[in-house]
Amino acid sequence: MKKLLQVMLLALLLGFLIGCSDGNEAVEDAAKSEGTTEEAAVSEDTDDESAYPLTLTDATGEEITFEEEPERIVTLVPSNTEIVFALEQGDKVVGVSDNDTYPEEVMDIEKVGGMEFNVEIIISQEPDVVLAHESGVDAAQEAFQQLEDAGVEVFVVADATDIDTTYETIESIGQVVGATEEAEEVITEMKEGFAELEEVTSAVAEEDRQSVFFEISPSPDIFTAGQNTFLHELLRVINADNAAGDQDGWVAMDPEAIVELNPNVIITTYGSYVEDPIGEVTSRNGFEAIDAVANERIYDVDSDMVSRPGPRLVDGARGVAEAVYPELFDEE
Repeated sequence: MKKLLQVMLLALLLGFLIGCSDGNEAVEDAAKSEGTTEEAAVSEDTDDESAYPLTLTDATGEEITFEEEPERIVTLVPSNTEIVFALEQGDKVVGVSDNDTYPEEVMDIEKVGGMEFNVEIIISQEPDVVLAHESGVDAAQEAFQQLEDAGVEVFVVADATDIDTTYETIESIGQVVGATEEAEEVITEMKEGFAELEEVTSAVAEEDRQSVFFEISPSPDIFTAGQNTFLHELLRVINADNAAGDQDGWVAMDPEAIVELNPNVIITTYGSYVEDPIGEVTSRNGFEAIDAVANERIYDVDSDMVSRPGPRLVDGARGVAEAVYPELFDEE
């Protein structure tokens, strides 16, 4: 009996020791797991901090290194400004061009000039980076050199001529200003917006497709948009035809040639500076023979929304779609 008790006590002792061992291992595993989590968090923080110094190549092929995330930004064209604000970095903008009109906050920001910007004003704002534009590079070489000599980084943004390169531009600016996630979100929202418009207008039957003529400027120098322009691409998105689709880029059009094109719809983009854009079109000799005029299908849209490469292109496309195919949007 005594031997039996000794065996039972030994079994209990062994069970207790094994239980302690398992508990210690569990504690150790938990500690290791917590340590791993903390290391991962530290690693993630380190990765965020190590984004800078950051070296990027701009539209001219120039490699530019940013030691820290820019906190003060000057933009030289409205499209760059709109993108920076869309990326929720507008509070960093300390200088904009004379042509900036959107968002309304830009009205209270220091103006640095138009095509010929004021280098002294820019330097006085102590920017960490100037977001320039590829279209103005040739005329601004001397000014850019002055800025660089003053220690101001100049990053030239590519001249986007279609929707895809607009996405690339947004991504590029997002990298410069430290808003890569925001840039991805903006691009995703734009793609979804265009996809929605394509879906809505896909209901248009082939025989009901509308021919559209864009007027970028009034007479006597009437300009329109041919291929390789945002306006041409926006028409493709909404399932409409460009009456001047055999032209390339921005071209001057003779009034008689417009009559021959006989578009179903005429859309002007100069209502911001012409008091009566519709009357400007209908008053021309011979234009009464055009379907768009006879059927009173002349509309004016915001030029900035359909020409500036940025997030508002989706809104511009929707405005054009509502003008061309109003029946598809009446129920919304």
